[in-house]
Amino acid sequence: MALPRALVQYICGLVLLIASVNALKFDLQSHGPNDKKVERCIRNFVAKDTLVVVTATVSGSKGDGMVVNMHILDNVGNEYGKPKDVVGEQRTVFTSHADAAFDVCFENIMTQSRMNNPTRHIELDIDIGADAKDWSAIQATEKLKPVETELRRVEEAIADIVREMDYLRAREQKLRDTNESTNTRVKWFGIGTTMLLVGLWGWQIMYLRAYFRSKHLI
Repeated sequence: MALPRALVQYICGLVLLIASVNALKFDLQSHGPNDKKVERCIRNFVAKDTLVVVTATVSGSKGDGMVVNMHILDNVGNEYGKPKDVVGEQRTVFTSHADAAFDVCFENIMTQSRMNNPTRHIELDIDIGADAKDWSAIQATEKLKPVETELRRVEEAIADIVREMDYLRAREQKLRDTNESTNTRVKWFGIGTTMLLVGLWGWQIMYLRAYFRSKHLI
């Protein structure tokens, strides 16, 4: 049974709206080559073995007195790209190596001492999973209708959400197990400490009784 056209358009619009949230625009202030390194980083989370496309559009031109460098790496040490002197559109495609957050960092180095407006405008777009695929090429290769292509895209986007939910569920279970293990250790530590204090209290009574008896006080 075919889905109503209005429903298909609503679902496709919702997916496109979610995808557009990743687009960012900002101005990057420059700093001198001898100044402390200053980077502006945008962080996002990605599951393992997920396709990621990072597209950065940087204003300006080469030799205008500023050099913008990019650095893409995750919080477990994997490096996915380090383009230098970026001008115009710079696209970096990679597949994630781990379930981790990754940072897209920008640095603007000023190479001339006197500049009126030492900033670069940057437009950043990060596509992850189904959004990172070239659906126009897939449609042409598999000879799909536009509605079929959008349904495929929605299907893969939902699959990405399901995988992320499975990861969050597994992480929640791991944290719950860690919490229960910690509670058990704390419980036995408390029991052991109480028994130790009771034993020490009994030993002190016996010692003091023996001491007083040796002094013929009792």
